[in-house]
Amino acid sequence: MNELATYLPCFLAAFAILLVAASSPGPAVAMLMGISLGQGRAAALTASAGIATGSVVLNIGTMAGIGIILAEAAWAMTAIRIVGALYLAWLAYGAFKKAASESPPPSAVRVKAASRWRLFLAGMALQVTNLKAIVFWIAINAIAATQGGGALVIGLYIAGAWLISFGCHGAWALLLSSNPFRAAYGRARRWIEAALGSLFAYFAFSLATERV
Repeated sequence: MNELATYLPCFLAAFAILLVAASSPGPAVAMLMGISLGQGRAAALTASAGIATGSVVLNIGTMAGIGIILAEAAWAMTAIRIVGALYLAWLAYGAFKKAASESPPPSAVRVKAASRWRLFLAGMALQVTNLKAIVFWIAINAIAATQGGGALVIGLYIAGAWLISFGCHGAWALLLSSNPFRAAYGRARRWIEAALGSLFAYFAFSLATERV
């Protein structure tokens, strides 16, 4: 317990930054909006678990030194940026396609659900190709919250990061899949899908043209 107490200040600092970042709207929240409206709460929570797992993958990678490699290798950062931009562009295409469709809102029709693994992997893929998330974890691990710590310290740090990320994105999933929100979506489906597509397109463009 004494060992854990010495790491508590750094843990709190790192987790406070993570809490703010994970709570802020971004590509992950835009994805959760589409899943929540189309497939419901359980599907959105599954994708949230994938997003949290992707966040932990980046956390572990930067702690292991991959972040330093990416920061020094321009080609690696460029490759990640391109992959992420293409994935976001594909999501934008799907949203614009729904906006142009004359079909009724998901609440009024039977929506074919994707498999849980597909939703989980989609959330994870979005997060691990998010350049801002990669840079964020490089920065947050500069705090060296686990430096010199054993397996227990590192394990608690990773578990805490997963719980915070899942909690924040899960809260978005619950909100976006609520009945009042879904009712509002039914009245303005095409506008919301168009806005969603615009968000994804903006994120794709920003990712493709950003210089880090």
